[in-house]
Amino acid sequence: MLAATAVSDPYQGTNNLALIRGPLERLLSVGPQDALSVEDFLRRVNGLAALLQQQAPTANQVLNLCENRQRFLLVLGAALSRGLPCLLPPSRAPDVIGEMLARYPNAIAMGDDRHDDGVRLDALPERYVSLPIELPSAAAERPIIAAEQLAVIGFTSGSSGPPKPQPKRWGSFCLSTGRNLDLLRRYVDRPLHAVVTVPPQHMYGMETSVLMPLLGEISVDQGRPFFPADIAAALSAASSPRALITTPVHLKSLLESELLLPQIDLILSATAPLSQSLAVKAEQRTGAVVLELFGSTETCVIAYRETAREQGWQPHPGVHFKAEPNGTWVKAPWIDEPVLLHDRMQIDADGRFYLTGRCSDHLEIGGKRASLQEINQRLLALPGVQDAVVFIPEGRAGVTRLAALVVAPGCNARDLLKALRASVDPLFLPRPLRLVERLPRNDTGKLPREALLAALRATED
Repeated sequence: MLAATAVSDPYQGTNNLALIRGPLERLLSVGPQDALSVEDFLRRVNGLAALLQQQAPTANQVLNLCENRQRFLLVLGAALSRGLPCLLPPSRAPDVIGEMLARYPNAIAMGDDRHDDGVRLDALPERYVSLPIELPSAAAERPIIAAEQLAVIGFTSGSSGPPKPQPKRWGSFCLSTGRNLDLLRRYVDRPLHAVVTVPPQHMYGMETSVLMPLLGEISVDQGRPFFPADIAAALSAASSPRALITTPVHLKSLLESELLLPQIDLILSATAPLSQSLAVKAEQRTGAVVLELFGSTETCVIAYRETAREQGWQPHPGVHFKAEPNGTWVKAPWIDEPVLLHDRMQIDADGRFYLTGRCSDHLEIGGKRASLQEINQRLLALPGVQDAVVFIPEGRAGVTRLAALVVAPGCNARDLLKALRASVDPLFLPRPLRLVERLPRNDTGKLPREALLAALRATED
Protein backbone atom coordinates (compact mmCIF):
# COMPACT_ATOMS: atom_id res chain seq x y z
CA MET A 1 0.00 0.00 0.00
CA LEU A 2 1.22 3.51 -0.79
CA ALA A 3 2.14 5.77 2.07
CA ALA A 4 0.33 9.11 2.15
CA THR A 5 3.04 11.74 1.63
CA ALA A 6 2.81 15.50 1.35
CA VAL A 7 3.10 17.13 -2.08
CA SER A 8 4.04 20.77 -2.51
CA ASP A 9 1.10 22.82 -3.74
CA PRO A 10 0.18 26.54 -3.57
CA TYR A 11 -3.21 25.70 -2.01
CA GLN A 12 -1.84 23.49 0.76
CA GLY A 13 -1.24 25.06 4.13
CA THR A 14 -4.02 27.61 3.58
CA ASN A 15 -6.61 27.34 6.32
CA ASN A 16 -9.25 29.67 4.86
CA LEU A 17 -10.26 29.73 1.22
CA ALA A 18 -12.66 31.83 -0.85
CA LEU A 19 -16.03 30.40 -1.88
CA ILE A 20 -15.72 32.08 -5.28
CA ARG A 21 -12.91 33.80 -7.16
CA GLY A 22 -12.70 36.53 -9.76
CA PRO A 23 -13.94 40.11 -10.15
CA LEU A 24 -17.56 40.97 -9.31
CA GLU A 25 -18.48 41.42 -12.98
CA ARG A 26 -17.27 37.95 -14.05
CA LEU A 27 -20.10 35.78 -15.38
CA LEU A 28 -20.57 32.55 -13.47
CA SER A 29 -23.72 31.18 -15.08
CA VAL A 30 -25.72 32.11 -18.15
CA GLY A 31 -28.98 30.95 -19.64
CA PRO A 32 -32.15 31.95 -21.44
CA GLN A 33 -33.71 33.51 -18.33
CA ASP A 34 -30.86 35.43 -16.72
CA ALA A 35 -27.12 35.64 -16.26
CA LEU A 36 -25.42 35.34 -12.89
CA SER A 37 -22.34 37.42 -12.19
CA VAL A 38 -20.05 36.91 -9.21
CA GLU A 39 -21.74 39.90 -7.56
CA ASP A 40 -25.22 38.46 -8.20
CA PHE A 41 -24.06 35.12 -6.85
CA LEU A 42 -22.75 36.65 -3.63
CA ARG A 43 -25.90 38.69 -3.01
CA ARG A 44 -28.21 35.71 -3.54
CA VAL A 45 -26.00 33.27 -1.63
CA ASN A 46 -25.95 35.52 1.41
CA GLY A 47 -29.70 36.07 1.15
CA LEU A 48 -30.31 32.31 0.87
CA ALA A 49 -28.00 31.65 3.80
CA ALA A 50 -30.19 33.90 5.98
CA LEU A 51 -33.30 32.08 4.71
CA LEU A 52 -31.67 28.73 5.47
CA GLN A 53 -30.87 29.83 9.00
CA GLN A 54 -34.45 31.03 9.47
CA GLN A 55 -36.23 27.96 8.08
CA ALA A 56 -33.83 25.22 9.21
CA PRO A 57 -31.76 26.46 12.15
CA THR A 58 -30.95 22.94 13.41
CA ALA A 59 -30.07 21.33 10.05
CA ASN A 60 -26.73 19.54 9.80
CA GLN A 61 -26.79 18.84 6.04
CA VAL A 62 -28.62 20.06 2.94
CA LEU A 63 -29.84 17.54 0.36
CA ASN A 64 -29.38 19.60 -2.83
CA LEU A 65 -32.09 18.54 -5.31
CA CYS A 66 -31.85 21.51 -7.67
CA GLU A 67 -31.91 20.61 -11.37
CA ASN A 68 -31.24 24.15 -12.55
CA ARG A 69 -27.45 24.44 -12.33
CA GLN A 70 -27.58 28.10 -11.32
CA ARG A 71 -29.82 27.32 -8.36
CA PHE A 72 -27.70 24.32 -7.44
CA LEU A 73 -24.70 26.67 -7.23
CA LEU A 74 -26.63 29.08 -5.02
CA VAL A 75 -27.84 26.40 -2.61
CA LEU A 76 -24.32 24.97 -2.36
CA GLY A 77 -22.91 28.41 -1.64
CA ALA A 78 -25.57 29.19 0.98
CA ALA A 79 -25.03 25.85 2.71
CA LEU A 80 -21.24 26.25 2.76
CA SER A 81 -21.50 29.78 4.14
CA ARG A 82 -23.61 28.34 7.00
CA GLY A 83 -21.06 25.58 7.61
CA LEU A 84 -23.31 22.84 6.21
CA PRO A 85 -22.29 20.19 3.66
CA CYS A 86 -24.52 19.36 0.71
CA LEU A 87 -25.64 15.78 0.16
CA LEU A 88 -25.47 14.76 -3.51
CA PRO A 89 -28.17 12.14 -4.18
CA PRO A 90 -27.30 9.44 -6.74
CA SER A 91 -30.79 10.00 -8.20
CA ARG A 92 -33.98 11.98 -7.55
CA ALA A 93 -36.17 8.88 -7.27
CA PRO A 94 -38.55 9.19 -4.28
CA ASP A 95 -37.21 6.04 -2.59
CA VAL A 96 -33.60 7.23 -2.92
CA ILE A 97 -34.44 10.65 -1.48
CA GLY A 98 -36.37 9.02 1.36
CA GLU A 99 -33.47 6.69 2.14
CA MET A 100 -31.01 9.59 2.25
CA LEU A 101 -33.19 11.65 4.57
CA ALA A 102 -33.57 8.59 6.80
CA ARG A 103 -29.79 8.05 6.80
CA TYR A 104 -29.26 11.72 7.73
CA PRO A 105 -32.10 12.52 10.14
CA ASN A 106 -30.93 16.12 10.69
CA ALA A 107 -30.76 16.95 6.99
CA ILE A 108 -33.20 19.10 5.06
CA ALA A 109 -33.89 18.94 1.33
CA MET A 110 -33.88 22.02 -0.90
CA GLY A 111 -35.15 22.09 -4.47
CA ASP A 112 -36.21 24.33 -7.36
CA ASP A 113 -39.60 22.74 -8.10
CA ARG A 114 -41.25 26.17 -8.41
CA HIS A 115 -38.76 27.40 -10.99
CA ASP A 116 -39.65 27.32 -14.69
CA ASP A 117 -36.44 25.40 -15.42
CA GLY A 118 -36.82 23.07 -12.44
CA VAL A 119 -37.77 19.45 -13.04
CA ARG A 120 -40.73 18.56 -10.87
CA LEU A 121 -40.22 15.91 -8.24
CA ASP A 122 -42.62 12.97 -8.32
CA ALA A 123 -43.44 13.71 -4.70
CA LEU A 124 -42.09 16.37 -2.35
CA PRO A 125 -40.06 14.72 0.41
CA GLU A 126 -40.37 15.42 4.10
CA ARG A 127 -38.21 18.19 5.59
CA TYR A 128 -38.31 19.97 2.23
CA VAL A 129 -37.65 23.67 1.56
CA SER A 130 -38.82 24.92 -1.83
CA LEU A 131 -36.72 27.78 -3.16
CA PRO A 132 -38.75 30.94 -3.73
CA ILE A 133 -39.05 32.07 -7.34
CA GLU A 134 -37.59 35.44 -6.40
CA LEU A 135 -34.52 34.66 -4.33
CA PRO A 136 -33.66 36.87 -1.35
CA SER A 137 -30.68 39.20 -1.62
CA ALA A 138 -28.11 40.60 0.80
CA ALA A 139 -24.76 42.38 0.72
CA ALA A 140 -22.22 41.02 -1.76
CA GLU A 141 -19.71 39.91 0.87
CA ARG A 142 -17.44 36.98 0.03
CA PRO A 143 -17.76 34.03 2.41
CA ILE A 144 -14.48 32.47 3.48
CA ILE A 145 -14.61 28.71 3.90
CA ALA A 146 -12.30 26.76 6.19
CA ALA A 147 -10.14 24.30 4.28
CA GLU A 148 -11.18 21.51 6.66
CA GLN A 149 -14.90 22.22 6.29
CA LEU A 150 -16.91 19.33 4.90
CA ALA A 151 -18.25 20.64 1.59
CA VAL A 152 -20.27 17.77 0.13
CA ILE A 153 -21.02 14.12 0.69
CA GLY A 154 -21.13 12.37 -2.67
CA PHE A 155 -22.22 8.80 -3.29
CA THR A 156 -20.83 6.07 -5.53
CA SER A 157 -22.96 5.21 -8.55
CA GLY A 158 -24.19 1.81 -7.39
CA SER A 159 -22.80 0.03 -10.47
CA SER A 160 -20.95 -2.44 -8.25
CA GLY A 161 -23.09 -2.41 -5.11
CA PRO A 162 -25.10 -0.06 -2.84
CA PRO A 163 -24.08 3.63 -3.09
CA LYS A 164 -21.43 4.51 -0.48
CA PRO A 165 -20.95 8.00 1.01
CA GLN A 166 -17.80 9.89 0.04
CA PRO A 167 -17.17 13.05 2.12
CA LYS A 168 -15.18 15.88 0.51
CA ARG A 169 -13.55 18.84 2.26
CA TRP A 170 -13.44 22.32 0.73
CA GLY A 171 -9.64 22.46 0.81
CA SER A 172 -9.44 19.14 -1.02
CA PHE A 173 -11.82 20.41 -3.68
CA CYS A 174 -9.68 23.53 -4.17
CA LEU A 175 -6.58 21.35 -4.66
CA SER A 176 -8.11 18.98 -7.21
CA THR A 177 -9.95 21.76 -9.05
CA GLY A 178 -6.68 23.66 -9.41
CA ARG A 179 -5.25 20.70 -11.34
CA ASN A 180 -8.31 20.54 -13.61
CA LEU A 181 -8.17 24.26 -14.34
CA ASP A 182 -4.44 24.07 -15.13
CA LEU A 183 -5.22 21.29 -17.62
CA LEU A 184 -7.89 23.30 -19.41
CA ARG A 185 -5.63 26.36 -19.66
CA ARG A 186 -3.12 24.33 -21.67
CA TYR A 187 -5.73 24.01 -24.42
CA VAL A 188 -7.75 27.24 -24.13
CA ASP A 189 -6.15 30.29 -22.53
CA ARG A 190 -9.32 32.40 -22.54
CA PRO A 191 -12.50 32.28 -20.39
CA LEU A 192 -14.62 29.31 -21.49
CA HIS A 193 -18.38 28.96 -21.78
CA ALA A 194 -19.41 25.40 -20.91
CA VAL A 195 -22.51 23.46 -21.91
CA VAL A 196 -22.95 20.46 -19.61
CA THR A 197 -25.06 17.32 -20.03
CA VAL A 198 -24.33 15.77 -16.62
CA PRO A 199 -26.07 16.66 -13.34
CA PRO A 200 -24.19 18.64 -10.67
CA GLN A 201 -25.07 15.94 -8.12
CA HIS A 202 -22.64 13.54 -9.84
CA MET A 203 -19.00 14.05 -8.79
CA TYR A 204 -17.87 14.57 -12.40
CA GLY A 205 -20.62 17.18 -12.83
CA MET A 206 -19.70 18.75 -9.47
CA GLU A 207 -16.02 19.06 -10.41
CA THR A 208 -16.49 20.42 -13.91
CA SER A 209 -19.72 22.45 -13.82
CA VAL A 210 -19.72 23.72 -10.23
CA LEU A 211 -16.20 23.88 -8.83
CA MET A 212 -14.43 25.03 -12.00
CA PRO A 213 -16.88 27.95 -12.52
CA LEU A 214 -16.56 28.92 -8.85
CA LEU A 215 -12.77 28.82 -8.82
CA GLY A 216 -11.78 29.55 -12.43
CA GLU A 217 -12.62 31.66 -15.47
CA ILE A 218 -15.49 29.49 -16.70
CA SER A 219 -19.14 30.36 -17.14
CA VAL A 220 -21.60 27.49 -17.28
CA ASP A 221 -24.95 27.11 -19.01
CA GLN A 222 -27.59 26.93 -16.29
CA GLY A 223 -29.55 24.10 -17.89
CA ARG A 224 -28.80 20.44 -18.51
CA PRO A 225 -29.64 19.64 -22.15
CA PHE A 226 -30.33 15.96 -22.71
CA PHE A 227 -31.55 15.41 -26.26
CA PRO A 228 -29.22 16.10 -29.22
CA ALA A 229 -31.32 19.03 -30.49
CA ASP A 230 -31.20 20.68 -27.04
CA ILE A 231 -27.43 20.18 -26.77
CA ALA A 232 -26.88 21.62 -30.25
CA ALA A 233 -29.10 24.62 -29.45
CA ALA A 234 -27.29 25.32 -26.18
CA LEU A 235 -23.92 25.14 -27.93
CA SER A 236 -25.10 27.49 -30.68
CA ALA A 237 -26.32 29.97 -28.07
CA ALA A 238 -23.04 29.83 -26.15
CA SER A 239 -20.34 32.39 -26.73
CA SER A 240 -16.91 31.38 -27.99
CA PRO A 241 -14.67 29.71 -26.90
CA ARG A 242 -17.04 26.82 -26.12
CA ALA A 243 -16.61 23.66 -24.10
CA LEU A 244 -18.92 20.65 -24.04
CA ILE A 245 -18.82 18.62 -20.82
CA THR A 246 -20.51 15.33 -21.47
CA THR A 247 -20.45 11.52 -21.46
CA PRO A 248 -19.79 8.97 -24.22
CA VAL A 249 -23.51 8.13 -24.36
CA HIS A 250 -24.54 11.77 -24.90
CA LEU A 251 -21.66 12.44 -27.29
CA LYS A 252 -22.48 9.44 -29.46
CA SER A 253 -26.14 10.43 -29.62
CA LEU A 254 -25.22 14.01 -30.56
CA LEU A 255 -22.89 12.98 -33.38
CA GLU A 256 -25.27 10.37 -34.77
CA SER A 257 -28.02 13.01 -34.98
CA GLU A 258 -26.00 14.78 -37.72
CA LEU A 259 -27.29 18.13 -36.47
CA LEU A 260 -25.37 21.24 -37.48
CA LEU A 261 -22.92 22.04 -34.67
CA PRO A 262 -20.93 25.21 -34.05
CA GLN A 263 -17.16 25.31 -33.56
CA ILE A 264 -16.33 23.72 -30.19
CA ASP A 265 -12.94 24.32 -28.62
CA LEU A 266 -12.85 21.60 -25.99
CA ILE A 267 -14.87 18.46 -25.22
CA LEU A 268 -14.55 16.74 -21.85
CA SER A 269 -15.80 13.19 -21.46
CA ALA A 270 -16.02 10.85 -18.45
CA THR A 271 -18.22 8.32 -16.57
CA ALA A 272 -17.63 5.48 -19.09
CA PRO A 273 -14.90 4.41 -21.55
CA LEU A 274 -14.71 6.59 -24.67
CA SER A 275 -13.76 4.75 -27.85
CA GLN A 276 -10.99 6.17 -30.00
CA SER A 277 -13.23 6.10 -33.06
CA LEU A 278 -15.87 8.23 -31.33
CA ALA A 279 -13.22 10.69 -30.11
CA VAL A 280 -11.82 11.00 -33.65
CA LYS A 281 -15.30 11.55 -35.09
CA ALA A 282 -16.05 14.22 -32.47
CA GLU A 283 -12.88 16.13 -33.26
CA GLN A 284 -13.53 15.96 -37.00
CA ARG A 285 -17.13 17.17 -36.63
CA THR A 286 -16.53 19.99 -34.14
CA GLY A 287 -12.90 21.06 -34.42
CA ALA A 288 -12.52 20.43 -30.68
CA VAL A 289 -9.81 18.68 -28.75
CA VAL A 290 -11.42 15.76 -26.93
CA LEU A 291 -10.07 15.17 -23.42
CA GLU A 292 -11.14 12.04 -21.58
CA LEU A 293 -10.94 12.35 -17.80
CA PHE A 294 -10.19 9.45 -15.47
CA GLY A 295 -11.34 9.43 -11.88
CA SER A 296 -13.95 8.24 -9.44
CA THR A 297 -16.23 9.53 -6.73
CA GLU A 298 -13.59 8.46 -4.22
CA THR A 299 -10.64 10.20 -5.90
CA CYS A 300 -12.08 12.97 -8.12
CA VAL A 301 -10.32 13.47 -11.48
CA ILE A 302 -6.77 12.09 -11.31
CA ALA A 303 -5.69 11.65 -14.97
CA TYR A 304 -6.52 12.53 -18.56
CA ARG A 305 -5.71 11.67 -22.17
CA GLU A 306 -6.34 12.87 -25.71
CA THR A 307 -8.28 9.75 -26.66
CA ALA A 308 -8.19 10.40 -30.41
CA ARG A 309 -4.39 10.14 -30.39
CA GLU A 310 -3.26 8.09 -27.40
CA GLN A 311 -4.06 5.02 -25.34
CA GLY A 312 -2.08 5.93 -22.23
CA TRP A 313 -3.23 8.18 -19.39
CA GLN A 314 -1.28 11.10 -17.93
CA PRO A 315 -1.74 11.57 -14.17
CA HIS A 316 -2.32 15.02 -12.70
CA PRO A 317 0.81 16.40 -10.94
CA GLY A 318 1.25 14.80 -7.53
CA VAL A 319 -0.81 11.69 -8.35
CA HIS A 320 0.94 8.34 -7.95
CA PHE A 321 -0.14 4.74 -8.51
CA LYS A 322 0.97 1.35 -7.26
CA ALA A 323 -0.36 -1.76 -8.97
CA GLU A 324 -1.23 -4.81 -6.88
CA PRO A 325 -3.01 -8.11 -7.65
CA ASN A 326 -6.33 -6.89 -6.23
CA GLY A 327 -6.29 -3.49 -7.93
CA THR A 328 -4.29 -0.26 -7.97
CA TRP A 329 -3.55 2.06 -5.07
CA VAL A 330 -3.72 5.78 -5.82
CA LYS A 331 -2.60 8.71 -3.73
CA ALA A 332 -3.04 12.41 -4.46
CA PRO A 333 -2.58 15.66 -2.50
CA TRP A 334 -6.36 16.00 -2.08
CA ILE A 335 -6.97 12.44 -0.84
CA ASP A 336 -6.58 11.92 2.91
CA GLU A 337 -5.64 8.25 2.59
CA PRO A 338 -4.59 6.17 -0.45
CA VAL A 339 -7.57 4.68 -2.30
CA LEU A 340 -7.72 1.21 -3.84
CA LEU A 341 -9.20 1.29 -7.33
CA HIS A 342 -10.54 -1.94 -8.82
CA ASP A 343 -8.69 -1.23 -12.07
CA ARG A 344 -5.74 -3.16 -13.45
CA MET A 345 -2.97 -0.88 -14.73
CA GLN A 346 0.32 -1.09 -16.54
CA ILE A 347 2.37 1.78 -15.11
CA ASP A 348 5.39 3.22 -16.97
CA ALA A 349 8.47 4.61 -15.23
CA ASP A 350 7.34 8.20 -15.95
CA GLY A 351 3.97 7.61 -14.26
CA ARG A 352 1.89 7.30 -17.43
CA PHE A 353 -0.41 4.29 -17.23
CA TYR A 354 -2.55 2.02 -19.38
CA LEU A 355 -5.78 0.43 -18.23
CA THR A 356 -5.79 -3.32 -18.76
CA GLY A 357 -9.23 -4.03 -17.32
CA ARG A 358 -11.30 -4.09 -14.16
CA CYS A 359 -10.55 -6.66 -11.48
CA SER A 360 -14.11 -7.91 -11.93
CA ASP A 361 -13.69 -7.90 -15.72
CA HIS A 362 -11.56 -11.01 -16.03
CA LEU A 363 -13.53 -14.22 -16.43
CA GLU A 364 -12.48 -17.85 -16.14
CA ILE A 365 -14.87 -20.63 -17.11
CA GLY A 366 -13.90 -24.22 -17.81
CA GLY A 367 -10.20 -23.32 -17.73
CA LYS A 368 -10.64 -20.63 -20.39
CA ARG A 369 -10.24 -16.89 -19.85
CA ALA A 370 -11.99 -13.88 -21.35
CA SER A 371 -12.63 -10.20 -20.73
CA LEU A 372 -16.14 -8.97 -19.96
CA GLN A 373 -15.35 -5.62 -21.57
CA GLU A 374 -14.08 -7.26 -24.76
CA ILE A 375 -17.24 -9.39 -25.06
CA ASN A 376 -19.31 -6.24 -24.60
CA GLN A 377 -17.37 -4.42 -27.32
CA ARG A 378 -17.82 -7.33 -29.76
CA LEU A 379 -21.55 -7.31 -29.07
CA LEU A 380 -21.75 -3.56 -29.64
CA ALA A 381 -19.92 -3.98 -32.96
CA LEU A 382 -22.60 -6.28 -34.41
CA PRO A 383 -24.77 -4.74 -37.18
CA GLY A 384 -28.03 -3.35 -35.82
CA VAL A 385 -26.89 -3.11 -32.17
CA GLN A 386 -27.39 0.41 -30.83
CA ASP A 387 -26.57 -0.22 -27.16
CA ALA A 388 -25.71 -3.26 -25.08
CA VAL A 389 -24.33 -4.46 -21.76
CA VAL A 390 -22.93 -7.85 -20.79
CA PHE A 391 -22.83 -8.56 -17.06
CA ILE A 392 -22.69 -11.27 -14.43
CA PRO A 393 -26.16 -11.72 -12.93
CA GLU A 394 -25.06 -13.80 -9.96
CA GLY A 395 -22.42 -11.33 -8.77
CA ARG A 396 -20.27 -14.00 -7.14
CA ALA A 397 -17.11 -15.98 -7.77
CA GLY A 398 -17.33 -19.17 -9.75
CA VAL A 399 -19.41 -17.62 -12.50
CA THR A 400 -21.18 -20.13 -14.73
CA ARG A 401 -23.11 -17.79 -17.00
CA LEU A 402 -23.30 -14.27 -18.36
CA ALA A 403 -26.33 -12.20 -19.31
CA ALA A 404 -26.84 -9.40 -21.83
CA LEU A 405 -29.38 -6.66 -22.41
CA VAL A 406 -29.35 -5.38 -25.98
CA VAL A 407 -31.01 -2.49 -27.82
CA ALA A 408 -31.25 -3.66 -31.43
CA PRO A 409 -34.52 -2.75 -33.19
CA GLY A 410 -35.39 -5.18 -35.95
CA CYS A 411 -33.02 -7.90 -34.71
CA ASN A 412 -33.74 -11.09 -32.81
CA ALA A 413 -31.76 -12.64 -29.99
CA ARG A 414 -31.03 -15.91 -31.80
CA ASP A 415 -29.38 -14.16 -34.77
CA LEU A 416 -27.33 -11.91 -32.47
CA LEU A 417 -26.01 -14.89 -30.51
CA LYS A 418 -25.16 -16.67 -33.76
CA ALA A 419 -23.23 -13.62 -35.00
CA LEU A 420 -21.47 -13.21 -31.64
CA ARG A 421 -20.37 -16.86 -31.70
CA ALA A 422 -18.03 -16.00 -34.59
CA SER A 423 -15.78 -13.98 -32.26
CA VAL A 424 -16.62 -15.23 -28.74
CA ASP A 425 -16.01 -18.69 -27.30
CA PRO A 426 -19.35 -20.50 -26.68
CA LEU A 427 -18.51 -20.74 -22.96
CA PHE A 428 -18.70 -16.95 -22.74
CA LEU A 429 -21.79 -16.33 -24.84
CA PRO A 430 -24.35 -14.39 -22.77
CA ARG A 431 -27.35 -16.56 -21.97
CA PRO A 432 -29.85 -15.10 -21.57
CA LEU A 433 -29.51 -12.37 -24.18
CA ARG A 434 -32.60 -10.17 -23.93
CA LEU A 435 -33.75 -7.46 -26.31
CA VAL A 436 -34.97 -4.28 -24.61
CA GLU A 437 -36.16 -0.88 -25.79
CA ARG A 438 -33.45 0.90 -23.79
CA LEU A 439 -30.86 0.17 -21.13
CA PRO A 440 -31.59 1.39 -17.57
CA ARG A 441 -28.92 4.08 -17.62
CA ASN A 442 -28.90 6.75 -14.94
CA ASP A 443 -28.41 10.50 -15.51
CA THR A 444 -24.72 10.08 -16.35
CA GLY A 445 -25.10 7.03 -18.56
CA LYS A 446 -24.02 4.49 -15.96
CA LEU A 447 -25.81 1.22 -15.35
CA PRO A 448 -26.43 0.56 -11.63
CA ARG A 449 -26.33 -3.13 -10.89
CA GLU A 450 -29.76 -3.21 -9.23
CA ALA A 451 -31.28 -1.56 -12.30
CA LEU A 452 -29.69 -4.18 -14.56
CA LEU A 453 -31.01 -7.03 -12.44
CA ALA A 454 -34.49 -5.47 -12.35
CA ALA A 455 -34.48 -5.03 -16.15
CA LEU A 456 -33.37 -8.64 -16.62
CA ARG A 457 -36.13 -9.89 -14.33
CA ALA A 458 -38.67 -7.79 -16.25
CA THR A 459 -37.80 -9.59 -19.49
CA GLU A 460 -38.61 -12.92 -17.83
CA ASP A 461 -42.16 -11.93 -16.86
